Amino acid sequence: MLTDREVLSTINMLRSEHLDVRTVTMGINLFDCVSSDFDSFAYKVRAKISRYASKLVETCDLVGDRYGIPVVNKRISVSPIGTVGAAFSRDEMVAACRVLDEAAKEVGVDFIGGFGALVEKGMTPGEKNLIDALPEALATTDRICSSINVGSTKAGINMDAVRLMGERILDVAEATKDRDAIGCAKLVVFCNIPQDVPFMAGAYLGVGEPDVVIDVGVSGPGVVKKALDRAVKAKGEYLTITDAAEVIKHTAYKVTRVGEIIGNEVAKRLNLPFGVADLSLAPTPAVGDSVGEIFQSLGLSSIGAPGTTAILAMLNDQVKKGGVFASSHVGGLSGAFIPVSEDSAIEAAARSGALTLEKLEAMTSVCSVGLDMIAIPGDTPASTISGMIADEAAIGMINGKTTAVRVIPVPGKTVGDVAVFGGLLGEASIIRVPGGDASGFVKLGGRIPAPIHSLRN
Repeated sequence: MLTDREVLSTINMLRSEHLDVRTVTMGINLFDCVSSDFDSFAYKVRAKISRYASKLVETCDLVGDRYGIPVVNKRISVSPIGTVGAAFSRDEMVAACRVLDEAAKEVGVDFIGGFGALVEKGMTPGEKNLIDALPEALATTDRICSSINVGSTKAGINMDAVRLMGERILDVAEATKDRDAIGCAKLVVFCNIPQDVPFMAGAYLGVGEPDVVIDVGVSGPGVVKKALDRAVKAKGEYLTITDAAEVIKHTAYKVTRVGEIIGNEVAKRLNLPFGVADLSLAPTPAVGDSVGEIFQSLGLSSIGAPGTTAILAMLNDQVKKGGVFASSHVGGLSGAFIPVSEDSAIEAAARSGALTLEKLEAMTSVCSVGLDMIAIPGDTPASTISGMIADEAAIGMINGKTTAVRVIPVPGKTVGDVAVFGGLLGEASIIRVPGGDASGFVKLGGRIPAPIHSLRN
């Protein structure tokens, strides 16, 4: 571990390279707020969120100022509302979503996650009501994020839920068509969702988690790129991929160590337990804060060129190796994100045609999540979206890893048009979706069985 002096030296170095802590996320258990009376439920939820999170933003700012490393986002994750509100009707699910949104605004956080359901093996009436409520819920709130888990290595893939989510994604897009379908940017469909993700839109607080907990999501793709650029300049043609891997590992260690220190101090000041550090390299649209630019530093013309999947596999692995040693508890997704609209270099490659949807799917076999923040034509059939979800879920199920789909069908726009989401969500050119008809397959329904290697007991 780094000594205190080494930590301060590392912070000073990383501060000059625009390192930030991407998110401090407070997880809040809402199971003790369950009530058959909706007004009582709403009161308990508001009171608990206010009691624990009222000083979250202030505390994050104070700790960030102390170290000179800003905490960019302050967020809350809650227990999955599909379970907490199992008895709620569709309309009550919409109302619950608004309660959460209002509570998030009152304490000043950027987003609140957990308006979601875990339906990998089946679906309760309450979870069905939540999924049906998504279009209105996401269209009439500002800070809500939703995640639906439709598969796992242990349970297989719930194809009834996959079919339903293809339909609802289009409904959410239509409900927010005046804002380039931004509701879909706050909705993600998972396989093997972790219970402690601090990043949106997947964040929720799992059943085995503490009553209230602080998790931190570190970032630093720009720091990794600059470290690689220095190594290239120093060694020139003598730099090998082995050397580059070591640079990434050592840099990930330093970045994660700083993130853990800040997360622990926030937790200590709030008198709460510290949960996990999520090691994921999370980009922003800003130039110099891009995962995609790392591929160029390692010799590719752009992300998407042959060799992309190999570099991504190495990058993901070295980030984990460096970060695990730096943190007492690692969790969440932990790896490298490839969100198209949120990364200027990835978006440019997709816009130019250098990076296709097919290549993105191949890359998800080795990245930390999946098809992320991809704008597609608004007239894409629901069955095609369901087929994309099924394909990603299959990659996750068979490989025992997390995969996800966050696609944005933008009504009235087609390939080459641009959708603008703003802020960290960025903007994206609409890209081509592979042809072919998946409707017959999607209509089959049922559940794809879990793979044989799920039988580990």
